[in-house]
Amino acid sequence: MLQDIERYLACPHCGQALALGGRTLRCPAGHSFDLAKQGYVSLLAGDAHTGTGDTADMVSARTDFLAAGHYRPIADALAEAAVAASPEGLVADLGAGTGYYLSHVLDALPANPGAALDISKFALRRAARAHPRIGAVVCDAWRPLPLRDASAGLVLNVFAPRNGPEIRRALRPGGTLLLVSPTSRHLRELVGALGLLSVDEDKQRRIEEKLGPYLAPAERLEVEFPMRLSAADVRTVVAMGPSAWHTDREQLDARLAALPDPVEVTASVTVAAYR
Repeated sequence: MLQDIERYLACPHCGQALALGGRTLRCPAGHSFDLAKQGYVSLLAGDAHTGTGDTADMVSARTDFLAAGHYRPIADALAEAAVAASPEGLVADLGAGTGYYLSHVLDALPANPGAALDISKFALRRAARAHPRIGAVVCDAWRPLPLRDASAGLVLNVFAPRNGPEIRRALRPGGTLLLVSPTSRHLRELVGALGLLSVDEDKQRRIEEKLGPYLAPAERLEVEFPMRLSAADVRTVVAMGPSAWHTDREQLDARLAALPDPVEVTASVTVAAYR
């Protein structure tokens, strides 16, 4: 699957083009990167830290929750926006996780290859198998991305870190960033009841301020819908997100017991295009 995206990849050490030979990517300077048996390749610099990546438990929880279809309306809206963008060449998903959203976009764009970029090898083990046109690459979103200049027609960013200058460098002229971010209403029924991390009202403004020097805002769509979640679903949605790092299990169990089962929960996100 890396064969589809090798011409878009760049060496994380010297920035030169990478070429695939057997199960190894090499650049003209002699840097080489072996493919893992699970199908992904690590293009992390030697001093990179992976401690912020999703753990195996977080990835397992996300896989279960997304497979149940709870966030399918978000994936559908993202795929529609991707078709409207009419990208040429590579679709790069920065912070791709398990490849769920990238897979939906590639189904809607049958001529485009996809690169799943994430710092979690546990997530990319699943992303590498999520779609026949996905190549999975371990990298750090805050470092120079292992993509050649102007290589991507479309960059996806779903609940993930945003590196404005690197996204701009990787996009082709006229290329599009599709960014999905939660609104302050996202999971509001759970935030207070379970003590989860909240989203402030100014999030969208702060995103646009940080991206402003590099990308121009274009279309924006709010996607909001109700979900009927069982107690197991609620535990899973907590375990798959950033609140997993900050939640005490015993305290969560006690608070969960006070919620109705099932519980009505709001999903609310913004799907924003930048060019």
